[in-house]
Amino acid sequence: MKLKGKKVAILAENLYEDLELWVPHYRLKEEGAEVTIVGSGSAKTYSSKHGYPVEVGREAKEVDISAYDGLVIPGGYSPDLMRRSPEMVRLVKEADAKKKVVAAICHAGWMLASADILKGRKATGFFSIKDDMVHAGAVYLDQEVVRDGNLITSRKPDDLPAFCRELIAALAG
Repeated sequence: MKLKGKKVAILAENLYEDLELWVPHYRLKEEGAEVTIVGSGSAKTYSSKHGYPVEVGREAKEVDISAYDGLVIPGGYSPDLMRRSPEMVRLVKEADAKKKVVAAICHAGWMLASADILKGRKATGFFSIKDDMVHAGAVYLDQEVVRDGNLITSRKPDDLPAFCRELIAALAG
């Protein structure tokens, strides 16, 4: 129970990648973290790319990121929907400014770009959004997991073991 007493928010929107939300969710819970699913406010339940539902615990506008130790952004196509929500983008920007752990996998790099937190930082993401991340100022590395301070990024579902290990290590301090 390395994360007993830690609180983590996982962002959700429609078309999230199933594994990229649920694997970190259960790994964090397994380590004792309190996990809250945070939605944009457009619905109380969101469907994954494969139709699996996730119920929202809080809306982004209700969340004070100071109460959390970290934030996880799953990929899929949901980050493109998330970044249309100023409140979701605010959470990412504030989490980074407060040096909270910000963990993004796959297409979640879109949220990092929209929150304007990539300038000069090492990061990775799904290969098709490499240009977006580079244009947002990232030093793109094609590695299974990249940690730059409080920022943790991975490329795809196959990287989830490394992503979760780094996420748990960062939250454990």
